[in-house]
Amino acid sequence: MLATTAHLASGLDTLRISLHILAASVWVGGQLVMAGLVPTLRQGAPDLPAKAARAFARLSWPAYALVIITGLWNTMEINRSGASIGWQFVLMLKVSLVVAAGLLAYLHSKAQSASRRGATAGLGFVASVTALVLGVALAG
Repeated sequence: MLATTAHLASGLDTLRISLHILAASVWVGGQLVMAGLVPTLRQGAPDLPAKAARAFARLSWPAYALVIITGLWNTMEINRSGASIGWQFVLMLKVSLVVAAGLLAYLHSKAQSASRRGATAGLGFVASVTALVLGVALAG
């Protein structure tokens, strides 16, 4: 049960959190959509998956940057003086997973073999989804 009184967020808080959620939705949701589209794209033409990946990258990398910027902004707005060790650990784990997701996405874009593309895509998606879930847990 929540111990706080329900209230509306300020306009600036609403903007900050909405931008963070929107960017995370594009980053994580886009990965899921791409995973679903790739088998169909492969049937059309051999170069279609790569073209779709480049198109997705034009949206996903700015979204990733916005996730980082708004995540830092979110962290600066929180009074962490009374934060539990568990909360601090989850925050550091989330930050680590966000960095890992970006690194894995970059490695995926540079991978030459199908097995490396698959491994980096899968691990990056797991890191992204886990970071998303940890973000929900941090919101309390």
